[in-house]
Amino acid sequence: MKKLVAEFIGTLWLVLGGCGSAVLAAAYPELGIGFVGVSLAFGLTVVTMAYAIGHISGCHLNPAVSIGLWMGGRFDAKELPSYIIAQVLGGIAGAGILYLIASGKSGFEVGGFAANGYGEHSPGGYDLFSALITEIVMTFMFLIIILGATHSKAPNGFAGLAIGLGLVLIHLISIPVTNTSVNPARSTSQAVFAGGWALQQLWLFWVAPIIGAILAGITYKFMSPEDE
Repeated sequence: MKKLVAEFIGTLWLVLGGCGSAVLAAAYPELGIGFVGVSLAFGLTVVTMAYAIGHISGCHLNPAVSIGLWMGGRFDAKELPSYIIAQVLGGIAGAGILYLIASGKSGFEVGGFAANGYGEHSPGGYDLFSALITEIVMTFMFLIIILGATHSKAPNGFAGLAIGLGLVLIHLISIPVTNTSVNPARSTSQAVFAGGWALQQLWLFWVAPIIGAILAGITYKFMSPEDE
């Protein structure tokens, strides 16, 4: 239960910090954070939680990460369902807090609410195929970073930084394509509030990250220099 509470709180912080920066700050050009600021915000949520709860739950904060770690031989399959439920609920709670804050402004409209999308709902107008490839590849690389940085032979104490900076880079690359998911819990949390098209397109932001995570788990397990 302690692990699940940690995953709940960590995923709440990921959504509140990352999506909150997009909804509350990036929407106002005079504040100047833009795509770069949102990218940094997502990375910072992971860095801060890695050191806050990493020793409790492993700080997955993401169903795709849990699945990728399982495929890589680092996580017990019996814990997958409870972790994924905790992550999704934590993400929705974070989005709920964000909604309560954002709706306090006169004239507030939910709009996209930092949801992920493709086609006309892609920030850069990218189609479904581009979105699919982007989410698979970005999640694949994210899991390669996680599996490598947390390997027993990796330098001690730097995993959180490597993973957080990796997520920053992923956002810098893919925000224009899909608004960056690589995390089904993050996508679900925003789609619940945005509704409509966001819920209709949500399938891709579960399927693609899971495919990328599975491929990464298999790949890293194959190329890992030795057993843990």
